[in-house]
Amino acid sequence: MAFSAYSQYTEVINSNRPGVSKSAFSVGTNVVQFEVGPYILNEKHQLQDTKDNSFGVDFAARYGLLWPQLEINVEGTFQSTKRTYSSGINEDKYSNFKTLTIGAKYLVYDPYKNAEEEKPDIYSWKANHSFKWNQLIPAVAVYAGANFDTKDNPFLEVNGGYVEGFSPKVMVATQNNFASGWVLVTNFILDRIGTDRSDFSFLITLTKSITDQWVLFGETQGISGDYYADNLFRFGGAYLWSRNFQLDTALTFNAKDTPSVFGVTLGASYRLDFHKDKEEDDGTSAKDELERRENKARGKNKNKRKKENLDVDFNDEN
Repeated sequence: MAFSAYSQYTEVINSNRPGVSKSAFSVGTNVVQFEVGPYILNEKHQLQDTKDNSFGVDFAARYGLLWPQLEINVEGTFQSTKRTYSSGINEDKYSNFKTLTIGAKYLVYDPYKNAEEEKPDIYSWKANHSFKWNQLIPAVAVYAGANFDTKDNPFLEVNGGYVEGFSPKVMVATQNNFASGWVLVTNFILDRIGTDRSDFSFLITLTKSITDQWVLFGETQGISGDYYADNLFRFGGAYLWSRNFQLDTALTFNAKDTPSVFGVTLGASYRLDFHKDKEEDDGTSAKDELERRENKARGKNKNKRKKENLDVDFNDEN
């Protein structure tokens, strides 16, 4: 969840949680970041007369390597499920990785890099919070990775067999940073390419910074595949505990009964920050970002003092 994302490296943690979509920006060079989220998930399939009660954990490890635009990562989901049938006679229990993927993401286009118009106007609050047409141009990143699916994985059963081994995953991610703390992220994903569980999915995530510490988000996810299709919705928020630590929570649900889905997750993100800015100043360093924030704050205070001075009654002889 991006509290501030006008550059690759930011002075506060930049997490993908609590949504499922991925930011176009990396964590920054020499930054190691961990993101984890235990969850509970209830699914009820009306046609199959089954009910699944599950608990699991989503996890990710991210590292900014070599260039500010490049990030390598390992992501996965481990889940334990208890399935009961309407007859109440039988039940199944199984656990395994639903996903386990290693990949790399690269920012191919950054409209905010060295953009003078993105720097705050210290004399105008309105100028800093008004809509600008260039904000419609998104940052764009590409991702390529490989899934590893274990043998006889009960979450990947299809047509009497199982998907196993390695399979490709690719993604295009875009990100728009609008005025007043609004951020729009979209992902377009082809997963398990060439297998019987291949699918296409898209994600649209909208976040809003309420304060410097609180962020709210809404997300929709569409999944289209021969084996499974769905439209999922998520809502939640994140709290910035410190510059390197974030807490979050989210609800997930859908609008159908084959199966119906309801999930709750609590998560956290933590980074080990070994980043050092280069000597050259390209306008995108953490120092520049902090300076922009401070200039913005000084601009607000200056406008406030101007307003207070205008309110003084100079005709008051006392």
